[in-house]
Amino acid sequence: MKHGKKYQDSIKLIEKQKLYDPREGIETVLSTAKAKFDETIEASIRLGVDPRHADQQVRGAVVLPHGTGKTVRVLVFAKGDKAKEAEAAGADFVGDDDLVKKIQTENWFGFDVCVATPDMMGTIGRIARILGPKGLMPNPKSGTVTMDVTKAINDIKAGKVEYRVDKTSIVHVPVGKVSFGADKLQENLNTLMDAVIKAKPAAAKGTYIKSLVLSTTMGPGVKFNGMKF
Repeated sequence: MKHGKKYQDSIKLIEKQKLYDPREGIETVLSTAKAKFDETIEASIRLGVDPRHADQQVRGAVVLPHGTGKTVRVLVFAKGDKAKEAEAAGADFVGDDDLVKKIQTENWFGFDVCVATPDMMGTIGRIARILGPKGLMPNPKSGTVTMDVTKAINDIKAGKVEYRVDKTSIVHVPVGKVSFGADKLQENLNTLMDAVIKAKPAAAKGTYIKSLVLSTTMGPGVKFNGMKF
């Protein structure tokens, strides 16, 4: 794959064989940001787990202290008082069968996160095959199936991110925008790494954090020393 001049210039700023300490690594990532927009910085964490085994799944959610810099649209499946509570808490869309039908018939995805009260899970089950592959299915482990819809909405709006190991044993999570600067990005990254390390399955053997790479939307990856967290 041929990369453009800006990407080639960015690569020259990175020492290929080096495993960067957190602070220096973040500053290096920031120096590679050449795009005209405020690029997102994503962490890719390769874990020493085999996700084919149920007891080696790594999944959860954490509120980043400085958020992700992205405005998140929240859809809440709820009825009655819980629907009113969701609206009051600032949900972007609230409904039940009507929203299920809209997603089914119109292939509508004008939202980023789904929250549901437990009694709605039977209804949502009809669109599980649509929501699941997009990572939008509400889940108790990530706090999106709950009776406390106010807390769920507040956490998401405050910068809650979900992490989940994919089939290649990698977790991909945004940790902020270039405009945040090194201090805020480091605090966000530390919070994420703490959460992922705490989520280590008992069945995982050997080195848990195999590698950590940070990159901007358009830039090359910078390798970090995973032992520094």
